[in-house]
Amino acid sequence: MRFMMMVKHAEPSGPPPKEFMDAMAILTEEAVKAGTIRGSGGLGPMAQSTRVRLSGGQIKVTDGPFTEAKEVVGGYAEFELKSKEEAVEGAVRFMAEAGFIRRSGRACARVSKMV
Repeated sequence: MRFMMMVKHAEPSGPPPKEFMDAMAILTEEAVKAGTIRGSGGLGPMAQSTRVRLSGGQIKVTDGPFTEAKEVVGGYAEFELKSKEEAVEGAVRFMAEAGFIRRSGRACARVSKMV
């Protein structure tokens, strides 16, 4: 089964810390060796983003930065796993090992089965 994990956190004020990048490298290498990762990536800062919103039947395009953005989707990963439990277990491990707890104490990983 395919699962998507997206991570939301407060927008950083600079590049990711070395601790985070080191943890990402280790976790990604393990997933590549296990053959479970299908793709992943980080997203650029909100200031370089564009929002396309549908509201009231109208499409509105707005370039960043977005002052109301408190948390952002910072990255994603797609996995081929045996169960939702395995996906959730991986998300818990990622949150702990990537240093979110020590850095901010606040982040959210969403795990969804892909259809």
